Amino acid sequence: MEPSPNSHEPAMRPMRSVLTVPVIVPRFVEKAPSSGADVICLDIEDSVPPAEKVRARSLAAEAIATMPRGPNSLFVRVNGPHTGLLEDDLAGVVRPGLEGVIISKAPDADTIRRIDALLAELEREQGIEPGTIAIAPLIETALGVMNSLAICTASPRVIAAVFGAEDLATDMRIRRTREGEEIRWARAQVAVACHAAQVTPIDTPDPDYTDLDYLEREMSLARSLGYLGKLCIHPTHVEMANRIFRPSDAEIADARMTVELFEREGIAKGRAAIPSEGRMIDTPIYERAKRLLEWAESVTSG
Repeated sequence: MEPSPNSHEPAMRPMRSVLTVPVIVPRFVEKAPSSGADVICLDIEDSVPPAEKVRARSLAAEAIATMPRGPNSLFVRVNGPHTGLLEDDLAGVVRPGLEGVIISKAPDADTIRRIDALLAELEREQGIEPGTIAIAPLIETALGVMNSLAICTASPRVIAAVFGAEDLATDMRIRRTREGEEIRWARAQVAVACHAAQVTPIDTPDPDYTDLDYLEREMSLARSLGYLGKLCIHPTHVEMANRIFRPSDAEIADARMTVELFEREGIAKGRAAIPSEGRMIDTPIYERAKRLLEWAESVTSG
């Protein structure tokens, strides 16, 4: 099936922190709205054993209908196309109030286009405005990494993509290390693909949720690679992600100074480069500063 012709890009809020919650654990679901996460993601994939998959769909649908809504967006992580569960998962959770789905082990663009078409049918059945439900592919296989740009550009519903290091390591039969050199290239590749497609790159979750110093270093590294958010597996990660994946006050002040100076001393005077405190400000630096200010505004207004 082809994507729905009347699909539009879903309106999205910031995705600095995407908190995954096992939908079969009621106390976690109840606490999620108070976490401060930009996105709450009800998980019916890895955190749900096979015998509970059918019940998990019903629990997710119930949570979508009853969960107190704040400034956060609400997603569901569904089982991947390789499982044979994807279609029933989507049919079970597409309800008014759902804003997006994370597609586990997304392999290629054709799969995303089929999901787009299926979502269009389900939106019609549920009386949801066409194109409302966003797609965030989870890129966590060797094939997915190699197809990452095609995946990210396959549908206007794709507003983000998530890098998954643990399943990628399993797929490639390599050992995961804390240093992460074995996943560095793939991690960077997914971030580059997201920016090329103009969608939000979300970094891999970290299974060691107790070492906050390590987690802060990992989030800072992810941001340096171009990531704009983190898939969090514990509420204690949310505040850190919200802080790291936004410009600091110092960055905002420097960017504002750069923009004002270049517009006054450069653009207004017909100059393409100007000196400032021992460095040269030219058009790429000016444009980068403007983008940082736009990013700061988006996470503040969201």
